[in-house]
Amino acid sequence: MRILIAEDERMMADSLAEGLRAEALAVDVVYDGDAALEHLGVNDYDVLVLDRDLPVVHGDDVCRAVVDSGSHVRVLMLTASVAVPARVEGFRIGADDYLTKPFAFEELVARIHALGRRARPADPPTLERAGIRLDPARREVYRDGQYLQLARKEFGLLAELMRANGTVVSAERLLEKVWDEHTDPFTNTVRVTMMKLRRKLGDPPVIETVPGVGYRLP
Repeated sequence: MRILIAEDERMMADSLAEGLRAEALAVDVVYDGDAALEHLGVNDYDVLVLDRDLPVVHGDDVCRAVVDSGSHVRVLMLTASVAVPARVEGFRIGADDYLTKPFAFEELVARIHALGRRARPADPPTLERAGIRLDPARREVYRDGQYLQLARKEFGLLAELMRANGTVVSAERLLEKVWDEHTDPFTNTVRVTMMKLRRKLGDPPVIETVPGVGYRLP
């Protein structure tokens, strides 16, 4: 999944991003509502972690803009307010979920994954294809019953290919969904990571390269 964090407390935002990246998520960070709207306009996010009291453009207005745009991105609103009316108002303007500060990081991760499943057709508990079984929740991968130790980006690439159900996934799409905005769009990182993934998956090869188009797990 690709996540956008919009939070004006920079240390908190950067800490959350670091933790979510360790969960094999692609994460971008902004510190005000105007920057959030800019990023939402050009990138395809699954979940927006949105501080309600953002500067420049208020978090409520960002949430309304997301709803009005018809975007599929799911909004997890953060706030310091514990008052029930405040939470109710957040849902009224379009938030999909609500989390009160301070919160446990593990709960944030669980809520993001739950919203991610709602942002696209629901994944089964495990993804299975071509003798490979991938458990997104546990971040475990097996091929023919043999456990494979994958790095975060390798796991992300494999998950995207398995979710594609045999269709071709372009390198650009993989770069967008598995890496963040700081990755050079002209980099060969997808190709290099794919080589490492194929090596770990072993023989016989299961990931096909479709020249000029992308990759497929048939």
